[in-house]
Amino acid sequence: MTALRVGNASGFYGDRLSAWREMLDGGELDVLTGDYLAELTMLILGRDRMRDPSLGYAKTFLRQLEGTLGTALERGVRLVTNAGGLNPAGLAAAIGALADRLGLTVRIGYVEGDALARPDALTANAYLGAFGIAACIDAGADVVVTGRVTDASLVVGPAISRFGWTRDDLDALAGATVAGHLIECGAQVTGGNFSFFTELPDGGHRPGFPVAEIYADGSSVLTKHPGTGGAVTVETVTAQLLYEVGGPAYLGPDVVTRLDTVELAQEGPDRVRVSGVRGTPPPDTLKVGVNNLGGFRNSMTFVLCGLDIPAKAALVRGQLEEAVGKEGLEFTLARTDHPDAADTEAASALLHVHLRDGDKARAGRAFSAAAVELALASYPGCTLTTLPGDATPYGVFTADAVPQDAVAHVAVLPDGTRVPIAPPARTAAPPAYESGAAPEFDAGPTRRAPLGELVGARSGDKGGDANLGVWARSDATWAWLRGWLTVARLAELLPETGPLTVERHELPNLRAVNFVIRGLLGQGVAASTRFDPQAKALGELLRSRIVDLPADLTPGVPS
Repeated sequence: MTALRVGNASGFYGDRLSAWREMLDGGELDVLTGDYLAELTMLILGRDRMRDPSLGYAKTFLRQLEGTLGTALERGVRLVTNAGGLNPAGLAAAIGALADRLGLTVRIGYVEGDALARPDALTANAYLGAFGIAACIDAGADVVVTGRVTDASLVVGPAISRFGWTRDDLDALAGATVAGHLIECGAQVTGGNFSFFTELPDGGHRPGFPVAEIYADGSSVLTKHPGTGGAVTVETVTAQLLYEVGGPAYLGPDVVTRLDTVELAQEGPDRVRVSGVRGTPPPDTLKVGVNNLGGFRNSMTFVLCGLDIPAKAALVRGQLEEAVGKEGLEFTLARTDHPDAADTEAASALLHVHLRDGDKARAGRAFSAAAVELALASYPGCTLTTLPGDATPYGVFTADAVPQDAVAHVAVLPDGTRVPIAPPARTAAPPAYESGAAPEFDAGPTRRAPLGELVGARSGDKGGDANLGVWARSDATWAWLRGWLTVARLAELLPETGPLTVERHELPNLRAVNFVIRGLLGQGVAASTRFDPQAKALGELLRSRIVDLPADLTPGVPS
């Protein structure tokens, strides 16, 4: 049986608008997927639905589909997307209306059951698996729309349908899960956001979107359409494999994928083979993402120029606390100033002031007006980068779990038949966390240089937690890195991680170590006041730190 060619044309709500057309025109495909649902997106869609109950789906997808649906039908490419968000039935109906207007006949299936009744929540959605998607494709759907499924399920579902896998085919399901995880973030696996972007053939200017060739045993080859930008290498694949994951056991509703069994090999130009993946039974619960409105927020930024920066910041703090009260105020002083600078910007630090409160009036004009009123009555050189504005609502994300059999997972086939999807009969408790600490490596003579000369990194968000994956470019560097980069060392290099619970996991096949930093993002991305609220830059911050590198390890191409 030939490989199933699955492409991806969207990694988030707001990704490259032309990608659907580029992927359909760029080469042969069997399936084209689109991922639109981040944790923050569910909050956005929830607020859309509050304004208009008929909404709750990714409207961008309809615009993209208008110019591509006919092409997909003509070429026999099935479209699978989670753009249904909080209203998959509504998006399915909208696609049907679009097809009628375009004079096209299209068979549409959709998956529902992820939405849970939580009166105290804005949104509450279980992460469903792939078998509902497979049922829709088996019934002849040209387009499959889902709500909250796991990102990888968009790829696993079509593979289940093509190869006839059952719930007992755990290794195959795990292999397809890896392929799905690798392509779900679009161009990140082809060189987007890549630590060594300067080494890419086009310097990272416009990476193409990815394609996974999936085989009957669950193995795959990651590639991209000919002539598109970026590159597919063992390192670009490693970077994406480390993105937003935890320990070696990658939990999913259909299978637990053992990331420590993944083997990567460069098969040819822009072709990386992914093999050896092993799977174990899934847990008996499903993850539930819960979004609530947490209150209102506002922010103002003061420019502090020249001398006495700490005293100037302290003056502003005291004045604002006296004006609006201390509760909910946060002050962050960014020391971007340089001594003896020749221009204002280089001589200035930034004082970011945030206020979160349940009272919109206090967080709104009362706060921003109090900040502006200091313009002529505070520190010398007082100025702000922001105009006074009203407060905006913010959301709080939490993760919960429910029994798999408590969720009514349903595939709605193109003819309207509703097919219940039974939960897995065989489940297992997820493995307990075990530290991946290794014996320290004797580095010998050292030299002072940025850590990023020898390692790459990729970081991201998971609710209020952050993950930080670091990989070595050679076996020799890995022998040093795994003993050197401990939790204690991470706290030295990234002091904000010191007070937090940090898990450390080793992935020797990838020459990588992954850290899960609990609580770094507070109540989640929408509520975070960090300068980098999604921890996307955390890996690059770590790479920029000057450390003692082994003198005999030198920068160069990976081996």
